[in-house]
Amino acid sequence: MAEVEVQKTSQEKVEQEVVVLTDVPQAEKATPVPPTMPVVVEKEPPVPLPETEEEPMKPKQVEEAVVENEVLKPGGGDDEKISQLVCFKEESTKVADLLDSEKKALQEFKQLVQEALNKHEFSASAAPPAPAKEEEKIEVVVAEAEEEKKPAQEEETPAVTEEKEKVESEAVAEKEEKVRVVESEVLDDQEKVAPPPAPAPAVASDTNADNVVDDDGAKTVEAIEETIVAVSSSVASQEETSAQATKESEGETKVAPALDEEAKEVKSETVEVKPEEVSIWGIPLLADDRTDVILLKFLRARDFKVKDAFTMLKNTIRWRKEFGIDELLEQDLGCDDLGKAVFMHGLDKEGHPVCYNVYGEFQNKELYKISFSDEEKRQRFLRWRIQILEKSIRKLDFSPGGISTIVQVNDLKSSPGPAKRELRQATSQALQLLQDNYPEFVAKQIFINVPWWYLTVNRMISPFLTQRTRSKFVFSGPSKSAETLIRYIAAEQIPVKYGGLSKDGEFGTDDAVTEINLKPAAKHTVEFPVTETCLLTWEVRVVGWDVSYSAEFVPSAEDSYTVIIQKARKVAATEEPVVCNSFKIGESGKVVLTIDNSTSKKKKKLLYRLKTKPSSD
Repeated sequence: MAEVEVQKTSQEKVEQEVVVLTDVPQAEKATPVPPTMPVVVEKEPPVPLPETEEEPMKPKQVEEAVVENEVLKPGGGDDEKISQLVCFKEESTKVADLLDSEKKALQEFKQLVQEALNKHEFSASAAPPAPAKEEEKIEVVVAEAEEEKKPAQEEETPAVTEEKEKVESEAVAEKEEKVRVVESEVLDDQEKVAPPPAPAPAVASDTNADNVVDDDGAKTVEAIEETIVAVSSSVASQEETSAQATKESEGETKVAPALDEEAKEVKSETVEVKPEEVSIWGIPLLADDRTDVILLKFLRARDFKVKDAFTMLKNTIRWRKEFGIDELLEQDLGCDDLGKAVFMHGLDKEGHPVCYNVYGEFQNKELYKISFSDEEKRQRFLRWRIQILEKSIRKLDFSPGGISTIVQVNDLKSSPGPAKRELRQATSQALQLLQDNYPEFVAKQIFINVPWWYLTVNRMISPFLTQRTRSKFVFSGPSKSAETLIRYIAAEQIPVKYGGLSKDGEFGTDDAVTEINLKPAAKHTVEFPVTETCLLTWEVRVVGWDVSYSAEFVPSAEDSYTVIIQKARKVAATEEPVVCNSFKIGESGKVVLTIDNSTSKKKKKLLYRLKTKPSSD
């Protein structure tokens, strides 16, 4: 492990930092140093951070911090004001840490989601609402038809009954009359064979009247029987017709109950259908405890109002299907030119992925034209922006206690501003979609290189934002942007253009950076002792530079000479942001870096890291 010792001399007033390297593999790491040296190591949080929770007035702090970026005061007052901007603390995603009321709301929310899955409401929500209205219309028409039929049935029933009674009475009378005629004919025939003792004149007169043409008794009987059968059949047909009419009216009366029973059967069958499977951001709903994390996002976005959160969830799932999110992930939208305008890079000190939005890139007229010149291009830009966000979200950890939010860094340097109508429209549309369909995915919004006009806009919209939303905002002017980023993001994770050391080359994001605060009007020395033959490589940067930098190798042997690696030179703020040197060491000694800030009245940030490789002699 590396040890760092601080030595002070009263005559020169120079702080010397000695890095002792005991072995090659661990040369890249630095152990914590005594409190007298303000070194910020990657794993250690910055000292001013605990003070951030004590500051209640966020808007006023924002104005002070940005205004004082233009006039810096020596003594460290600016650092304190920047740290006061951090007043938002991300809530826990573990159910055990929730309040009782929040636990109850989450449970109710899960019950609503389960019922919706059982009824396939999420799939139904993706379809247009027209079919549902048509079904309602059909039901209304059927109900109206039934109501119209009921009075008709009530009116027709008495008429049918009277007609039936009349027909039946006439049929009975005809039957009785025909029977009497038949009986009289039979008796008449019997009298011809054997005359009865007492003739019946009335019946005989009737018989003679009916048989004027037919003298044969048998033929007369057959004719009478045929007449009776014909009359009976006509009566029976009338009875059947009336009975059928009555049955139809009764059947129509039973249509409504039958339809109700069928509807109940359909509903029962629907309930018994297997619940649908719905996933959002690659997480199946109610499949495991990751669902709790997702549902909590919707609840917090709606202040734990369960019904509002449920409505938001259904709308989000419907929008994702309409927008074609799953297909979008695999599409090539041909927006390679926009890669410098929006990109993901590194993690913050708490492990959140960081997304950079560089508005100044749209000053390029050609890029602006292919992105926003018409509605079709704006829609393509919007889909590309959502695609980047979706891919980033898929990499988040939705398990309870995991990292499930993103840090947004918004670079407003050379931003086209509100005068660009097309950009304003696209930005407004994108913000609306993000607000409606991506709840609680932003851990922090850091605005850097903030121009004066943006502060004016922010003052106008700030009263309409909730305290929770405002607490996620951090603002910084051009002269303090790098320092602000380094406060929240480790230097090895910050791109070089924003004050960090992250770039392609010898070092990577796994190579930790040591941070030192350089006091005004002081000279600082950093020493790397080396005890064996090796190749020593280091990177050094002073944020804002405007200091003198030099490097030399001092052998341990008394009779050896000091080797100048880098002559002292003034490094201006506009020169190369990072200095990378290497030196092949053949004997024990130390490499000494000297940063002279004695001509400046400003406090600055020194960043450096090193690594050693075995020499190939």
